Amino acid sequence: MKSAPRQLPFAYEMEASHAEDDFIVGEGNLLAHGHLLAWPRWPGPLTLIEGPASTGKSHLARIWAERSGARIVTPLRIAAMAAEGGGSPIVIEDIDREGFDERALFHLLNQSMRDGRSVLMTARTPVAAWPYATDDVRSRARLAARFALAVTDDIALSQMLVKLFSDRQVKVEPRVIAYLAARMERSAEAAVRLVETIDRLALARGVAISRAVAAEALAIHEGTTDAWLVNGSGDAGDE
Repeated sequence: MKSAPRQLPFAYEMEASHAEDDFIVGEGNLLAHGHLLAWPRWPGPLTLIEGPASTGKSHLARIWAERSGARIVTPLRIAAMAAEGGGSPIVIEDIDREGFDERALFHLLNQSMRDGRSVLMTARTPVAAWPYATDDVRSRARLAARFALAVTDDIALSQMLVKLFSDRQVKVEPRVIAYLAARMERSAEAAVRLVETIDRLALARGVAISRAVAAEALAIHEGTTDAWLVNGSGDAGDE
């Protein structure tokens, strides 16, 4: 008789920690992290942190905002902030995809450069790909100190996995982390998806996260659902 399909738990929002102590410093973010900690001794007012989703841009931005007292610029507030001026630091997150008014953004960056106002921008895409009608905003952004974030090695990837599990209030044994880091797709987006799948599988079965659960999640993401059966001696029984 065919068994009933297993049901995964309903997805729910996870609140990621943006505490400074929870930020994992590695080769792929060392320069950006050091630059932000060096504030206010910046060589210029503008800084741009660029990188794919889930590489730590928002975490770094929140750390800097907490240290500097920076205000967060939103699309709804940008026109007013550009008009009022001032010298207090500001953060503009997702400057390449949040629908900011181009004219107001250009004026805000001009005002900040003129008055030495510290601005931290984050973006997923290179400046040349930003979706603005003119080159005005892009020309100002090119003058910023630019730092690209990346996951660059097994250690950084392992640290990212630990952080993602920690955000879900889950502790995972180091051997499981090492098992995943050696076999998974090497990207931040893949790490986020994989951790979610592993957590949901473990919750659905009421078991701790083991190498067997990790192997099955890897097989799901690779599209080979029976791969965990032959993925290494003893894995299947490591519950």
